[in-house]
Amino acid sequence: MKLHIEVGPGMRESTYARLMVRGLEERGLKVEQQVIVPFKYKGVRFDRGVRIDLLVEKQVIVELKSTDRVSPASYKQVLTYLRLMDLRLGFVINFGCVTLKQGLRRIVNNYEPTSSSPLRINQGG
Repeated sequence: MKLHIEVGPGMRESTYARLMVRGLEERGLKVEQQVIVPFKYKGVRFDRGVRIDLLVEKQVIVELKSTDRVSPASYKQVLTYLRLMDLRLGFVINFGCVTLKQGLRRIVNNYEPTSSSPLRINQGG
């Protein structure tokens, strides 16, 4: 919230990402940027399957935007990332909004994978 207030809307996503990473790390959190998540679908490997903007403490996915309006597909994208990584919490943060309250959306994964699911994260090999 402090970042949005101090910097304001209109910067590039990459700028907000660098500033967010620095702020989170200053608070003692481990943050990874541009995390590539490989996966398999029906036997086809995608080594560069998806790319996550920020992964905080290997538990929370953060997708950053800097636009007038976030597409509903962005929320579905984060949910898919959560499912692939078997994580529970993600955020879409749009710094393009006038207030952060307008640009913040929490995504929760209640997905319970089954043994018959054709979509699997690639865990090596």
